Amino acid sequence: MSEALTEPFDAILELAGAPLREAMGSVEVRLREIAGVEAHALHTIDAGGKRLRPLFVFVAGLGGSAHAPLCRAAAAVELIHSATLVHDDVLDDAPLRRGRITVYAAAGRSAATATGDLLFASAFAELVRNDDVAQFAALSSASSALARGELMQRADAWNASVTLERYLERCELKTARLFAAACELGALAGDGPPLGPFGRAVGLAFQILDDVLDITGPAERTGKRRGADLLDGTVTLPLILARERSPELAGLDLREIDGPDEADRICELIEATGAADQARRQALELVASSKRTLPDVSTTQRRALELLADGLVERFA
Repeated sequence: MSEALTEPFDAILELAGAPLREAMGSVEVRLREIAGVEAHALHTIDAGGKRLRPLFVFVAGLGGSAHAPLCRAAAAVELIHSATLVHDDVLDDAPLRRGRITVYAAAGRSAATATGDLLFASAFAELVRNDDVAQFAALSSASSALARGELMQRADAWNASVTLERYLERCELKTARLFAAACELGALAGDGPPLGPFGRAVGLAFQILDDVLDITGPAERTGKRRGADLLDGTVTLPLILARERSPELAGLDLREIDGPDEADRICELIEATGAADQARRQALELVASSKRTLPDVSTTQRRALELLADGLVERFA
């Protein structure tokens, strides 16, 4: 099993016991089988990651007896996520991902684009084996949302006047919809209650907290200097809120941020307004609401879902 699933998610593995550990291990093996047909694809999977989305699939299907369909759904979701990372590296000219050289840096734009395409296609080839139109529709819809969200982010680049509503829509498309799909797939494959809204709320919180961390750092936690989003021209919730409180930030031209030191200074200004703390509180309320509104599930599954939501927040604490 991937070594990435350490605290705080170990509590879920302890609660669910050996079946969940074995299922996560099975997904890891299957991901390598699928990606092993091509060296760059295998490199991407071998880079690891938190495997959060497969975990969402399994917890949403907890208590069901459909082991193989759940494993296929979990692998498909992770393959989609991996594909988006490879494509993001192309768009961002990224040299490193998870401490490893990216496919883009190692083999060029064409190879990286094709690798991402291969991972996308492999996800649907894996999921179709479940022979469930509803599952296929859930993942297809989420994948389309991912692409639309990326296009929206590119269209919004360098535009400091992006509204809160547009930012949240972008987060919904780029991040929350795949978390929601993971929960939908788990519930469908495990014959459980609908948990898409839970995944959506937690996914939104995940993106907001990630955006806060870009402002607050530290670099040793994020693997990059503070303000990377600012340097990319990406407007996130802390800046949107801070612009309402600071005349200097209200007049900020993102294109005039001259390098990491200036980005770090802007991050300090954003933090000083309290905007980062407000954004964090909004994310925490989303998580709390997701737990309050869970449907009727078993005590064990409810506890696992709560641990999953809390563990995601703890990663950003």
